[in-house]
Amino acid sequence: MANPFYITTPIFYVNDVPHIGHAYTTVVTDVLAGYHKLFGDETFFLTGTDEHGQKSQNAALARGVTPQAHVDEIAAVVQRTWDEMHIKYDIFMRTTAEFHKKVVQDCLQELFLRDEIYLHEYEGWYCVSEELFYTEKDLVNGKTPSGKDVTKISEKNYFFRMSKYQSRLIEYIEKNPDFIQPAGKRSETLGFLKSPLSDLCISRPKSRLAWGIELPFDKTYVTYVWFDALLNYLSGIGFKQEAAKQAKFERFWPTAVHIIGKDILTTHTVYWPTMLMALGLPLPKTIFAHGWWLTPTGSKMSKSEGFVVAPLQVKDLVGLEPFRYFLVRDIHFGNDASFSTELVINRINSELANGLGNSLSRSTNLVEKYFGGLIPQKTSDHPATLELIAKAEKVAPAVKAAILALEPHNAVGQVVELIYALSKYLDILAPWTSAKTNLPLAGEALYTTLEVLRIAGILLSPVMPEKMAELLRQVGFEGAIKYADAEKFGLLVPQTKISKVPPMFPRIELASIVRETPPLSPRKL
Repeated sequence: MANPFYITTPIFYVNDVPHIGHAYTTVVTDVLAGYHKLFGDETFFLTGTDEHGQKSQNAALARGVTPQAHVDEIAAVVQRTWDEMHIKYDIFMRTTAEFHKKVVQDCLQELFLRDEIYLHEYEGWYCVSEELFYTEKDLVNGKTPSGKDVTKISEKNYFFRMSKYQSRLIEYIEKNPDFIQPAGKRSETLGFLKSPLSDLCISRPKSRLAWGIELPFDKTYVTYVWFDALLNYLSGIGFKQEAAKQAKFERFWPTAVHIIGKDILTTHTVYWPTMLMALGLPLPKTIFAHGWWLTPTGSKMSKSEGFVVAPLQVKDLVGLEPFRYFLVRDIHFGNDASFSTELVINRINSELANGLGNSLSRSTNLVEKYFGGLIPQKTSDHPATLELIAKAEKVAPAVKAAILALEPHNAVGQVVELIYALSKYLDILAPWTSAKTNLPLAGEALYTTLEVLRIAGILLSPVMPEKMAELLRQVGFEGAIKYADAEKFGLLVPQTKISKVPPMFPRIELASIVRETPPLSPRKL
């Protein structure tokens, strides 16, 4: 039986349409899921929308619509965006779904009956933007640590005994170094846990916020949005549902990998694990916090900062799959990175147009010209050929190791290094010249080139599935795309008919795009 693998994005707030930060998280998660499918794993990929809370209610009021109408509209935009970006999710979660509401209420009732939840008078500073309470000592110059406004609130609320699990959580993190990644985020969480942990306010009175899941034990309150949202990772995979879905949960949950942005580190590495501990459930295998896409001034890209990039507009400029390639390739997973149209275009031109695409068009043109469009015979007499074959046979295991280490940028980089090596190889054997004086040597160079392209096409298929399927057809490789075939050299059948092809990745001219394109911003609803 195939190994299970469960991977999630955060579910995104529905106060506005997606920007490139959301697209980055979702594309990289889709690519990681795609690689696991390539490896033969039974993969389940969850994404979706977080639809309750003060921000959603306020956004609906600002638009003059009901909260339900607002979240329905934004959720449809998010889902359409991911579909247009070829995100192959297995479930698009919505926290307004009835099955999710029931799971949340069942969990709340269970915890309440076990005295894990209690009623308490509370005074604190609340940030609507972050949907979080802060104590006086947490504030920096009267604002949240990230600079957001707060409002002082005093009211009775229900609290989850989160502090009860502080020591146990610290011990778990220290004993499981892969639980929180990268290592710097693990250290950050442990640093946070050095201070006494407060209990977590998990309710909001309906008099202040009506848009949420009603508490099953007190109908005058709704559930705090984070407590509601985090439980989607369980409800989306079948927790507390009919037998078949519960069995699915039990099979997949121990393999769970959460991909999140670093701004929601504490909610995922402190709130979430303690909730799971209280429910008697195992913790996810890994929580990976990636960096931000930054504005030209170095701040996080967001609507509130006044600078956002709409993913579909970038896709329209450079093509969907080249854009996916850029998102995975251009940032060391876990670090921050700046965004500009120039960076996107330079990466696509240098590695896809000049590298992969140029090698494909040159080789197929030469096979058409000198070999009648038939794949030449397989030979490996030249030392440069043997050297390139040895390198090609090592790439697939290196890619797999990088993906298992949650390093998708490194996985793609392994293939890029192979394409660089191929370019150098072609310069050495120069089949465009040797074909006139030494046809067998030219045939050796071209067969080897097509084989390297075949391996690259398989290994890049999770990143650019349609382009790589087309590439594999063009080099004469038919059938299912399987990881095992990338581990072997020499699978192309000589005398198979292929045809010269137009450039798969035409060069993009920056000047024309800058002149003709308006500033990038989210599309209107």
